[in-house]
Amino acid sequence: MTTRNNLPIAVIGAGPVGLAAAVHLLEQGLPVKLYEAGSAVASSLRDWGHVRIFTPWRYCVDQATRKLLERHGWRMPDREAFPTADDLVGRYLEPLARLPELAPSIETGARVVGISRWGADKVRSRGRETRPFMLVVETANGTRRDSARAVIDASGTWQTPNPLGAGGIAAEGEAEFADRIAYGIPDILGRDRSLYAGRTTLVAGSGHSAANALLDLARLADIEPGTDFIWTTRGTDLVRIYGGGDADQLPARGELGAEVRELTESGRAPLVTGFATVAIRAAQEGRLIVEGETKDGLRQIGPVDRIIAATGQRPDLTLTRELRLDLDPWLEGVKALGPLIDPNEHSCGDVPPHGHRELSHPEPGFYTVGIKSYGRAPTFLLLTGYEQVRSVAAALAGDIASADAVQLVLPETGVCTVPVSISGIGTASRGCCGGPAEAEVDACCVADAEAKAVGKGGCGCGVAA
Repeated sequence: MTTRNNLPIAVIGAGPVGLAAAVHLLEQGLPVKLYEAGSAVASSLRDWGHVRIFTPWRYCVDQATRKLLERHGWRMPDREAFPTADDLVGRYLEPLARLPELAPSIETGARVVGISRWGADKVRSRGRETRPFMLVVETANGTRRDSARAVIDASGTWQTPNPLGAGGIAAEGEAEFADRIAYGIPDILGRDRSLYAGRTTLVAGSGHSAANALLDLARLADIEPGTDFIWTTRGTDLVRIYGGGDADQLPARGELGAEVRELTESGRAPLVTGFATVAIRAAQEGRLIVEGETKDGLRQIGPVDRIIAATGQRPDLTLTRELRLDLDPWLEGVKALGPLIDPNEHSCGDVPPHGHRELSHPEPGFYTVGIKSYGRAPTFLLLTGYEQVRSVAAALAGDIASADAVQLVLPETGVCTVPVSISGIGTASRGCCGGPAEAEVDACCVADAEAKAVGKGGCGCGVAA
């Protein structure tokens, strides 16, 4: 059997975080094998390439990858400009993947469908840590088994969307009418335009994917007669989607929330809150009726022609079934992060800097990074993932001091809990917002205090959306 130390470190997923992981590992002098299920790098980003990202370029580029690219003559786009996902792919990730240092390590069209230890399922303990990882890889040429010294799972969650059914299980009729349901953010004004023009669409979800879909449908309705849409949310508190408006330190996110709020308040987007979808039923002329539970009992919405299920994503746990993982029991991300990013408690994710220790598992040498480390929580930012993989790469290289020295500077409203009510009456968050900065607390607290000292509104706490 090949010894572990001579084997590459496997990185699963060639998105922004997976590619950054490979660069950090190569920088540490470690051999890397990067697996991408799609036909090209960043295949998931390409699915929603038309969508503008909330964060400007300065928050989208990993510093190690930037230095590597600049050695080859690459120039950073305008730091304050807001890229689309396609911009991120075409102007950053594709040039990165073509570099001679990185390209030989990348295999596209290679889907990892299972991970275990050679000769040991998850039950066996004796000598477990000495056995290499075994990755089952599906390619166009068949299935093979590869070996790895360690595994970094950056496979994301985009390919495993949550069902429309509000209980986390597909609604009755969801499979039957799957050809008329889009999950995520369809390209309503582009390649998918003919599916929505002149038709009625129900948008389900209370996050920013739903907001993007609603605004695109509104733009389509301006130029295509007969285009209508209805919005349903399972919850009744729309703080997360409306956001902090002008107070949001991510202006694109604040603008998005303000626009969708105006859309609903003007009556252009009929809104039904507290609607838990349970069934999709056939109506006359091939249309659909959507049935849901409300506080007043069962309610039917429709008829509609199409449904957009902007209901979030979940991690694929089948991939790691034979590994010993420690996951948050409801978010299904890494356990250490669960209490910090739980959307039941946090509206914008005040996660502190974290690295290899929080991202590791009882399975030695296995790490969950990127948005998959957050499980079902929706508050991930790219900068978080870049610092995650920098720390993990340092730990795998044996530089524990560097691995433990995690630092993360996020936009203040990206780390600060800002529970603003729909009526515009805000309440101070737990932690720093609304009060003075304390010693050795996060950047949001410091920024809040500094802003108030010069007469500004601080980091957004208590500011009307």
